Amino acid sequence: MAKGVFIPRRAFILAAGMGTRLRPYTDHCPKPMVEVGGRSLIYRILDKLGEAGVDEVAVNLHYRAEQLQAHLESYSPKLTIHFSHEEALLDTGGGVRKMLPLFKDEPFYVIAGDALWTDPPGGESALARLARFWDPARMDILTLMQPLSRMILTEGAGDYDLLPDGRVARSAAKTGAYMWTNIRLNSPEIYKDQPEGAFSFLTLMDRAQTAGRFYALEHEGDWHHISAPRDLESVRSAFGQDEAGKAAS
Repeated sequence: MAKGVFIPRRAFILAAGMGTRLRPYTDHCPKPMVEVGGRSLIYRILDKLGEAGVDEVAVNLHYRAEQLQAHLESYSPKLTIHFSHEEALLDTGGGVRKMLPLFKDEPFYVIAGDALWTDPPGGESALARLARFWDPARMDILTLMQPLSRMILTEGAGDYDLLPDGRVARSAAKTGAYMWTNIRLNSPEIYKDQPEGAFSFLTLMDRAQTAGRFYALEHEGDWHHISAPRDLESVRSAFGQDEAGKAAS
């Protein structure tokens, strides 16, 4: 990473959801514990965060919270993990808002607990790119967008278009060329005037877009939208073939 680049040391993983659309796979475990290629989704996220220089992570819990906490306490290599138990779901914005003091007024990563992505072979990691391009003078949110044209294993929705200057435009009709990955680097300031309780991160995204402070990078690797059982089965098949090939080589 280039000299002078801010390296985020903290992250928030959204892991409190019910995973309803992925049943029956989530009947007996929370969605972030579902495995792909023999490793849980949330372990894969922690692996990438550690490689990017993060050493402190907050995770919100609700559905089968004790099971997920035990799984995370067994993670190796060790990271400092803070657990935020939500008796009532606080949505994608309120859950982060609750833990805001942890981030000490520094930009931090926010990642969905079901995010699954790969980085380009031999290239810069997605998280390192976010850190390298982060510019607090211009940005409140910098996120990864996945081009629909490169979504093969799972179906995508046209959430956004990327503008020539790197800003984004949300497509209410879902006719955009990109799907939002739910992987981003953001400023803590965007949460501070929000009331405690449940609210969606989409509200903050729309506000940052209106202010001209919402930017995105096109992801250079693959990202998979695991929503329904067919998505998980497709991705598991592909990752299994990849791992078999590596084992044989």
